[in-house]
Amino acid sequence: MKKRKMFLRMISASLMRRRSRMAVALLSIAIGATILSGLVSIYYDVPRQMGAQFRNYGANMILTGTSGSFTADDLAKACTEIPEKELVGAAPYRYDNVRIRNIPVVAAGTDMEQAQKTSPYWMVEGRWPSADGEILIGKAAAESFRFREGDMIEVDYTPETAKQGEETVTDNTLYFTVTGILSTGGSEENYVYMSMTDLEKLTGTGSRIDVAELSVSASSDLLSGYSDNISAKVGAVSARLVKRVTASEATVLTKLQGLVLLVTIVVLALTMICVATTMTAVVTERRKEIGLRKAIGASDKSIISEFMGESMLLGLMGGVLGAVLGYVFASQVSRNVFSSELSFRPLLVPVTIIVSMFITGLSSLMPIRSATDVDPALVLKGE
Repeated sequence: MKKRKMFLRMISASLMRRRSRMAVALLSIAIGATILSGLVSIYYDVPRQMGAQFRNYGANMILTGTSGSFTADDLAKACTEIPEKELVGAAPYRYDNVRIRNIPVVAAGTDMEQAQKTSPYWMVEGRWPSADGEILIGKAAAESFRFREGDMIEVDYTPETAKQGEETVTDNTLYFTVTGILSTGGSEENYVYMSMTDLEKLTGTGSRIDVAELSVSASSDLLSGYSDNISAKVGAVSARLVKRVTASEATVLTKLQGLVLLVTIVVLALTMICVATTMTAVVTERRKEIGLRKAIGASDKSIISEFMGESMLLGLMGGVLGAVLGYVFASQVSRNVFSSELSFRPLLVPVTIIVSMFITGLSSLMPIRSATDVDPALVLKGE
């Protein structure tokens, strides 16, 4: 126990005597550990954060019926194949031709709450329908009919069961209040959107889903697996991925993770160079001390142990400091870049400390090895 205390006292005293040089080494180790801890945190959290950002571009999985259409029960079964925490939203859509002022218009019945989750990029001037008897009008349709928020409109539908030979055909009619004008920049602006219940009431037919859009927060590999499972286990439904979304997400994630890995490697290499340079300068300063110790019988092993102890202590302190600062750094990047909170990974703390000590020890090998080559006779003579 006394030897251990003496050893710790020796290396701590040596570090204190060379505070300026060791502060530089400690700072470089701490910066390297900070970048390592921060970027690794970002590296593993990027898929979740990027996935959340890509969900703003719409659904990444489409469900269609194997025989034309499917039911709400089929959609519910398909959704059970996806973990609840990864399923952002599942919006069913049913399309029928209706008439407004005797002009044909495509009406889409959907679940408004789920549609907001799967299509967050939709811009609504006003508000989304929240009750029966309310309707959302596409921008192009609204301009065509000169509708505004708050207008009351009449929507007609001719039942398919009406006999063609009859002189008078009775239409189904419902009245709706316009709650908002929808802008998407796409074909959705030509449609009118109402609740599935209202569309079923208007058409006088039972529940039917033509297509369902799913937004799933998962990697492309997991998405492919979920898609295959749904198609295999739910006979009435065929699942396919929206390639333009999933492919773009996979490409961006791969490149971003590759960049993070490259920066981490470069920073660790620079840390090694800085530590090696500092330790070389320390060994050069202490040549006379090393020569004197060897002259009175100190072994190479004891000299190596002392210098390695100093570097390990620096690595430990730098690793602890870097682990703390790394989480702060990663949290700031996450908030400012992705506007989300970073999940803390406790395992990263000991990993950062161990890697810092390893990098410091590896960087010190060559300078410490040169300390054992000191010739006491030459050094003590002043050569």
